Amino acid sequence: MKKYVLLAAVSLVALSATAPALAADLAARPYTKAPAMVAAIYDWSGFYIGINGGGGSARSTWDQTAPFIGREGSHDATGGTVGGQIGYRWQSGQWVFGVEGQGNWADFTGDNVSAFLAQRNRSKIDSFGLITGQVGYAWNNVLLYVKGGAAVVGAKYDVFSTASGALLASNDQTRWGGTVGAGLEFGFAPNWSVGVEYNHIFLSDKDVTFAGLQTDRIRQDVDMGLVRLNYKFGGPILGRY
Repeated sequence: MKKYVLLAAVSLVALSATAPALAADLAARPYTKAPAMVAAIYDWSGFYIGINGGGGSARSTWDQTAPFIGREGSHDATGGTVGGQIGYRWQSGQWVFGVEGQGNWADFTGDNVSAFLAQRNRSKIDSFGLITGQVGYAWNNVLLYVKGGAAVVGAKYDVFSTASGALLASNDQTRWGGTVGAGLEFGFAPNWSVGVEYNHIFLSDKDVTFAGLQTDRIRQDVDMGLVRLNYKFGGPILGRY
């Protein structure tokens, strides 16, 4: 009996000696830090397609060169426009570069009474296309850019009698020129963005002949504002710690 009591006492002493060591081991267990929050970075790279709509005004000046010589007058051809665009952008740091093609239907119409003939001169732009390059700077999902390139415009010119209102002559033209513009775009989802854009189209002087009636040198410049909605393919939002 004394033997068993002695063994139990020895075991208690050993256990009490090892308990602090076990507690020290538990206290020394390394602390695991929680993962840091992830901040999203909007990526503007990739192909995109979209729609646009807005309004514009084309300043038209008519100078008759035959059979008389003199300024007949000027007018603003105003109206609405709707169309679409397709393009590609690539991003390097905060700089964004791109190319884009845009095509629009338009209804920019205006007229004025000739300064020295009994007639009204009317201008109408019914379509236009833009082929442009872009350079922009991005603040995450906000992009500010400028653009420039070539423009092609579908225009129609009519001459009416002021006495009867009858159409005296008409001429359809496809005119080439240049364009510059600027825009601000906001990415509101990984692949969607909405923005506003201003464009100016330069059209050089064009001699337009109205068969059996007259020839006019017509100059036009177009200003327009657009609201745009784009969908971008690929190029997911990136992440950083």
